Amino acid sequence: MTRRQCTGEYKIKPIKKKVRELLGYPYPARIPKGVFVEQWVGISTDEFHRAKDADVKYMRNRHPLIDMGWSRSDCVRYLTSLGLADTPKSSCLGCPFHGNAQWRNIRDNSPEEWEDVVEFDAAIRKGNARANATGNRLLGEAFLHRSRVPLSEAPIDHVTAAEWAAMQEELTDTGPDLEELEQGVIDGCSPWACRGEVELAQDDFGLAS
Repeated sequence: MTRRQCTGEYKIKPIKKKVRELLGYPYPARIPKGVFVEQWVGISTDEFHRAKDADVKYMRNRHPLIDMGWSRSDCVRYLTSLGLADTPKSSCLGCPFHGNAQWRNIRDNSPEEWEDVVEFDAAIRKGNARANATGNRLLGEAFLHRSRVPLSEAPIDHVTAAEWAAMQEELTDTGPDLEELEQGVIDGCSPWACRGEVELAQDDFGLAS
């Protein structure tokens, strides 16, 4: 398992910095008691266990989807009714939790992003001096794809049985996605609940020793 710091470094810290600017108290100014912003976080009922309060007093989290009792399927149905059925999950471009369908979508529809993520995959192969969660060097090699081969060579065109099953689910509208191998980790990302919080085995995270 490598170090997981994308949520803190690229989401929470920038949001807090901007919130302070909006309030008129940039760091290190002290924010007066009772001055705060209300942040709406899009966590659905499927992920209610990941709904958290902000860790600072100048921010207060609300979870409108949970307040309305909406699941992920409810959100998909609503987007579909607005003609937005193809709205993708939020995630970082080079997230190692992507499934084959997500990688194919980047490759086939965003050539420049695909080139970028292939280069990123190659750049992380040896990790760095503090590559893993304990701050030690990586003993093996790091890969974005679970097959543990370079992304440019990964079998992302393989359509799993799970994907076919999920297609049938969509046709009958009988439940949520089943194809974690294709669509990635089911839980989505938000500033306070990254899919990176899901505990996966070392192989699932794309590492080889």
